[in-house]
Amino acid sequence: MPKRINTRGNRTFFCLAPLCFLLALVWAVQPVEAKKEKKEILIGTNLPLTGILAGAGIEQRWAYQTAVDDVNKAGGIFVKEYGKKLPVRLIVADDESDPGKAAAGVERLIKQKKVDLLLGGFAAPFGVIPGCITAEKYRRYYHTSICLIPPWLEHHFKWSTLYFFDLEQACSVPYEIWNSIPKNERPQKPALIMEDTFDGRAFAGLFRNLAKKYGYKFVLDEPWAVGAKDYSAQIIKAKSLGVDSILIFGADTDVIIFVRQMKESNLNVKYFHGWKGTWAGEFWKALGKDAQYILCDGFWSMDFPFPGAREIGERYHDHFKKYSVSVGGIYALCQILWQAIEKAGTLDSAKVRQAVLDNEFETVNGKVKYDKDGVAIFTSTASQWWNGKQMTVYPFKWSEYKIKLAPPWNKR
Repeated sequence: MPKRINTRGNRTFFCLAPLCFLLALVWAVQPVEAKKEKKEILIGTNLPLTGILAGAGIEQRWAYQTAVDDVNKAGGIFVKEYGKKLPVRLIVADDESDPGKAAAGVERLIKQKKVDLLLGGFAAPFGVIPGCITAEKYRRYYHTSICLIPPWLEHHFKWSTLYFFDLEQACSVPYEIWNSIPKNERPQKPALIMEDTFDGRAFAGLFRNLAKKYGYKFVLDEPWAVGAKDYSAQIIKAKSLGVDSILIFGADTDVIIFVRQMKESNLNVKYFHGWKGTWAGEFWKALGKDAQYILCDGFWSMDFPFPGAREIGERYHDHFKKYSVSVGGIYALCQILWQAIEKAGTLDSAKVRQAVLDNEFETVNGKVKYDKDGVAIFTSTASQWWNGKQMTVYPFKWSEYKIKLAPPWNKR
């Protein structure tokens, strides 16, 4: 009698096989379909839109948003992973010029807003370092500027990059300017007044060392407190010592108060040069003609001979009716990120960061190339406030303006 062949298992196998194949196909295709559904690139940033650094934060937001608008007008950024151009949307968290709120803001951007990548905040201790630390925790790329290089390097960040000036070069600028002035008009009794923060102390140390190199000596050298409101102690000392020039580092609101109290006390100096607090348009708006002759640092100038530099400066002026020495440097930071995303072909944080490290970029601030540590450097500038505009004084090679020494208050 022939042996019966059991075909039930075979029938079951042949019935299930197509179903398994279909399920496998769905699982394989699902990630691709999800990627095709990506509609925009979400870029987060923490900025001081309120608090003592609000003037600078407002300029920075304008530069970020303008860069976003410009790339969207061009159709967005092509991301190979999704096979199409995607528009960019900027999401801003106001950190209120507070380090703790900066960290919390970046955490919300990552966890709640689900941002793909991050642009940096303002100032190392207030916004940038807290932002970098939080981004490191969540392994989200934090593409930043406006932070001194040494404290950033101390953290050995693996999920961030930094685009800023070299501190020694920045601190050499006033001495280069002084040495360009006729010898009999150079400062004889300079004062060093630096904010009592990590950044202020870092600047102070280099200013002291470079003063010896350039042949100058400070007759007054002391820190000042953030938000103190009363700076009569430093001003009285400066008057008693016959100070004729001041190098100062502090937030814009603090420097504005300092200048007002200088005028009230009739402290006359022919050279007043500020870092961090004297370059924003809010400085001129608050002081008006009392800001005349004051020098500021900067990250860029619309006078720079790079494509798009003058246009960005003019657009900022058209919008705010004032000028800026920062927005081009911040706009360049975005240009770098947009190009890196396209070169990486993905929004993966590690791969976008690597694309930043591996390539050279064209920007309104010139060519940019990062080193192996994730740092790229631009030239720190100096400008003098004159009739509401920051006139480029340094670098000398890109300036036709000649510095003016300040007369006494009663002769302005």
